[in-house]
Amino acid sequence: MATVALTQDNFEQVVSGNDMVLIDFWAPWCGPCKGFAPVFEAASEQHPDIVFCKVNADDEQELAAAFSIRSIPYVMLLREKVVLFAQAGALPAEGLESVIGQARALDMAQVRKDIAEQQAQQQQQQ
Repeated sequence: MATVALTQDNFEQVVSGNDMVLIDFWAPWCGPCKGFAPVFEAASEQHPDIVFCKVNADDEQELAAAFSIRSIPYVMLLREKVVLFAQAGALPAEGLESVIGQARALDMAQVRKDIAEQQAQQQQQQ
């Protein structure tokens, strides 16, 4: 599956309309980004049920800033609109496969329950 160019304009639609979204924040001048691109592309071919997106951090500075992206490449995985993984640095193919496998294995009902409990605790502490 081809990667999707993610922008501020289509971000909400892409994330809301898909179960799992994997995002690569990159820039054309970034050497490590160029090295990671084939790994990202290969994974997109192996996982047609996941939407693979690329965000050009130079062109989409507001979107990158919204996620406090300070270093690229930066990989983020969302499932059901919940950020499950976010890390700066290029991942090897095995590392990316591991992240995908772990995200698939999660019980999202439990994840949402855990998030709600954490938010409730934070509110009590305020």
